[in-house]
Amino acid sequence: MKNRHASKARSARQSGSMLLEALIAILVFSLGILTVIGIQAASIKLAADAQLRTRAALLANRLIGEMWAGGDTIAELETKFKTGGAAYDAWLNDVKDSAKGLPGVSNEEGTLPTVSVVTASGTEEGRVRIELFWRMPSMAAGEFHKYTVISQISRNK
Repeated sequence: MKNRHASKARSARQSGSMLLEALIAILVFSLGILTVIGIQAASIKLAADAQLRTRAALLANRLIGEMWAGGDTIAELETKFKTGGAAYDAWLNDVKDSAKGLPGVSNEEGTLPTVSVVTASGTEEGRVRIELFWRMPSMAAGEFHKYTVISQISRNK
């Protein structure tokens, strides 16, 4: 008889422990799922940022390629390709293009790319600096991404 009373007392103390274990398991599983979702969201954001940096690099490299292929003197390169030049304006239209350019590039926001060419003779002659800026819609005002390329264009004299 003693055995029966002892086992009933033990089972009364353990009642609800299975429910508690199930709730803890659900909590651990939910935290794992939320962590995976957070990691996935971060990876999507990083992939989008990488895509835009790649676009910026391609746009800058395309402009440098046009400078190399132009066959102009360094002074003519500066005139055509510096910020506000004719070739710069044609290139800027592609930068502003929503399909193949960069987001948030506009005259109002001060996000226009800059291109400078050093014309002074010496070791820096023909040094080209291209800076591209862009803003994501989720970014605060005044924040922007920046990509800078420095290249050397030389001509046979």
